[in-house]
Amino acid sequence: MLPYLTTEYGNPNSAHAYGRAAAKAVATARRQVADLIGAKNPVEVVFTSGATEANHLAIVGALAKRPRGGHIVTTAIEHKAVLAAVQRLVDHHGYTSTCVAVDEHGRFHPGDIAAALTPNTVLVSVMHANNEIGTLQQIAVISQLIAHRGILLHTDAAQSAGYGLFDADELGVDLASVSAHKLYGPKDGPKGIGALYIRGGTLLTAQQTGGGQERGLRAGTLNVPAIVGLGAAAHLITSETAPSPTQIRALRDRLQDKLLEAIPGATVNGHPSRRIPGTLSLTLPDAEAADVLDHLPVTGSPAS
Repeated sequence: MLPYLTTEYGNPNSAHAYGRAAAKAVATARRQVADLIGAKNPVEVVFTSGATEANHLAIVGALAKRPRGGHIVTTAIEHKAVLAAVQRLVDHHGYTSTCVAVDEHGRFHPGDIAAALTPNTVLVSVMHANNEIGTLQQIAVISQLIAHRGILLHTDAAQSAGYGLFDADELGVDLASVSAHKLYGPKDGPKGIGALYIRGGTLLTAQQTGGGQERGLRAGTLNVPAIVGLGAAAHLITSETAPSPTQIRALRDRLQDKLLEAIPGATVNGHPSRRIPGTLSLTLPDAEAADVLDHLPVTGSPAS
């Protein structure tokens, strides 16, 4: 990122030499993100300020092209950014929504999604992996359920993309949100940058207008250093420079086993096996989470 904060300071939308150099760097990052998430074409990647904006553009932007008063299906464990976007459509644009519950492992059942669908359903938005407990959801099954019904499928993939577990084409999603600072573990990407995957042919209405950047879907001068950082983090994962999911899972399981052995009555939150490798959520008996955090050491490296 450093050259694009100092000497390579061009605006990628400018035609001069500095601008062309910046545009080339952005194009490289777009391809790197596309490779990470399984996009067929880099043009399907639109840069945003993070997954929150990507979620908003996906949900509100997609439905602005559709008749008012449709129906949305989501789940009880979505990130607030998704739930708030859905609620905005309910409160101000005449939509209705159904919030599907999850089981004791934080996993929804595809049958419950199927039961929630109505003839007016226009969008299903379900996260690929939960940000608190890491449980992975059955996105591909949902895609098959709504195939040929004209229903868009959006997923918040901020948690899963960094482990190489997310492939937009294999999962059959139309829209997927990614955040840079969730990628590549201890050396994660920069804050304040993300991307939205938009399957070719999916129509969106820009929520941030005023310029033609990002195919007219997201106005504003691009944050080249952060975009380069996002691309670099994506490339580290796809080039196998990052620790493998197997290595991360082994460390997570070692920590889990030691804590369960040391703390009688402690239980694991989330699915026993179907969860992202780097997440461990525990319930400790007779202990509040805030109190536990207060007693954690404040010195030393984050990895320790």
